[in-house]
Amino acid sequence: MTAQDFTYAEVGATREAERPDGYRHLRHRMLVGRGDAAYRNAADAVMEFWMHRALPVRVETSAPRAAPGVSVVIGLGAGPLRLNAPCRIVWTREEERYTGWAYGTLPGHPQSGEESFVVHLDDEDDVWLTVTAFSRPATAAGRAAGPLGPVFQRAYARRCGAVLRRLARP
Repeated sequence: MTAQDFTYAEVGATREAERPDGYRHLRHRMLVGRGDAAYRNAADAVMEFWMHRALPVRVETSAPRAAPGVSVVIGLGAGPLRLNAPCRIVWTREEERYTGWAYGTLPGHPQSGEESFVVHLDDEDDVWLTVTAFSRPATAAGRAAGPLGPVFQRAYARRCGAVLRRLARP
């Protein structure tokens, strides 16, 4: 996997929550549960794509669990109006209190950039999902979305949190 495969140069920037210039930025943090069992459930749901599959999108992955190099295609819409958004996972993180991954956009994705999904168990035993992204339009479809692009991205992040809250329940 090389940076040349991706449609942007800052591959891996979301790992340290960097905010590269020239992109729209998103950081959305949501409480999804409480305690070790909720954290383990949320971490598995993120790493095994359950959260994404529970969204109203089509998800195709080249492996059952997130790992660097795994391809992910998100399908938005239905039938002939379906828009496929190809990505590849650029990093994963699996620690005692932090679990997650990020994917970067590939040619054909309507946007150019990266998005991460990280579950964190804090010192108060609260379980949080943080979605961090940077993006800019990359295709005619992405440019046609105009100011609605960031609105859809924020709604997607919120929906991830709502779905994960349900999946994290012990």
